[in-house]
Amino acid sequence: MSPASGSGHRVAYATCEPRLEPWQDDLLSAELLAGRGIEVEFVAWDDPAADWPAFDLVVVRSTWDYTRRAEEFLAWADSVGPERLRNVPALLRWNTDKRYLAELDGAGLPVPPTALVAPGGPAPPFGGKVVIKPVAGAGARDTGVFHEGNAGEGLALLEKLGTQDEIAMIQPYIPWIDERGETAAIFFGGRFAYALKKKAFLPDSGIAPVRPGTTVAESMFDEDLMSLAEASEAEVELGAKTVAWLARRFGSMPLYARIDMVSSPEGEPVLMEVEATEPCLYLELAEDLETTGAELFAAAVEATSA
Repeated sequence: MSPASGSGHRVAYATCEPRLEPWQDDLLSAELLAGRGIEVEFVAWDDPAADWPAFDLVVVRSTWDYTRRAEEFLAWADSVGPERLRNVPALLRWNTDKRYLAELDGAGLPVPPTALVAPGGPAPPFGGKVVIKPVAGAGARDTGVFHEGNAGEGLALLEKLGTQDEIAMIQPYIPWIDERGETAAIFFGGRFAYALKKKAFLPDSGIAPVRPGTTVAESMFDEDLMSLAEASEAEVELGAKTVAWLARRFGSMPLYARIDMVSSPEGEPVLMEVEATEPCLYLELAEDLETTGAELFAAAVEATSA
């Protein structure tokens, strides 16, 4: 659609107040949409004065405070409704609990072996280097790497999560990630857009240090955490299969999805996470592409709001 099309549609980018870095990333696509006659307004998801029915489309973007009030956030998503909210509420509810990995595994998609520990439940033997984290959370909160030499610290983290009434997950540490990092395949409207590389950010041992005043691991703020990258054919294929499965599972093609994976030295990718709630899209890193990341995302938003 040309910039002169002037649809007159109104779109809300749901955020939080105060806005958390790097929310400005969304300004890139918002400015493009404004040039196409689509008004974009940034609105806090928990703003009691927000008139959500006044918008043709509500796009969940930088709602990065929701983890402290997950059920309130999900109730808000339900209230906005699947006709207007993207991604749809059912997908958000599914995606905010990493137990979804079991369903992906059951669907035949490759995921790491995962053990779950309920509050007060017995911990399985570590059996080598493992990662422990909560099934619900973001920013590597309460996440650490443990082995036989510091198993006591791992058990202490499990106990802490239990006292917080949280389910913990234990996965084997994938050694390839140290050298190869993670690939994040970005999809807009079901189409592959671009890929990013996330460097290994967890400590060699112990719990990831948190930035003071936040619940986010300090390393998540590293300027070189993410970089534009080339995804392999196998990685794009796995990402596309995952997004197609999501569309079938929830009856709605995700407006956006970031599929994080790690590939073995032989090139076989394994799913680490599906980010379909409020992933940072790092649009600014895709500004030098022939069609920029912001243009691709704006086009997907425009098509969805039409």
